Amino acid sequence: MAETAGGLERVTEAAKQAPGRGLPPVHLWNPAHCGEIDIVIKKNGLWFHEGTPIGREALVRLFSTVLRKDPDGIYLVTPVEKMKITVEDAPFVAVRVDRDGEALRFLTNVGDAVEAGPENTIRVDVDPATGEPRPYVHVRRGLEARIARPVFYELVEMAEERDTPEGPRLGVTSRGVWFPIGPAGAHQV
Repeated sequence: MAETAGGLERVTEAAKQAPGRGLPPVHLWNPAHCGEIDIVIKKNGLWFHEGTPIGREALVRLFSTVLRKDPDGIYLVTPVEKMKITVEDAPFVAVRVDRDGEALRFLTNVGDAVEAGPENTIRVDVDPATGEPRPYVHVRRGLEARIARPVFYELVEMAEERDTPEGPRLGVTSRGVWFPIGPAGAHQV
């Protein structure tokens, strides 16, 4: 994996300099591609650099704010650098869900709060090898959070059955949108 010398330190410093206190406007930045950096986000949401877990939660949160999904992969992006990383599944994990009136609010492992609805959809794939559901919620600009198993069980408990062209389906509603999560009777907890 090609990595520029001091890439991690430069990305860290550039991310700290991002304007404002909200999310940096990574979608507006168009730096030259600088190669790859040996950062891997595992399926369980843990971040590794050069094979070692990144133990500083604040650093992981900082890096998560400068993630961008492009057609050819996921990158750490600053105004001056763009470095490809490896993501085994989704870059985030939804670790909590709460019902707040008509909305489902998710919390990710990096502190993002996401309200499911027209802009942040819930989808469930099925693992072809195991038949197990793989649920996701959209977080921002094409980046998703894998919904952790206990959180998915909570969704199943909240689900209502509806008749659909595919047959009876379980689903949840948030901000006026119904999201199917699987065939009725398929997700027994």
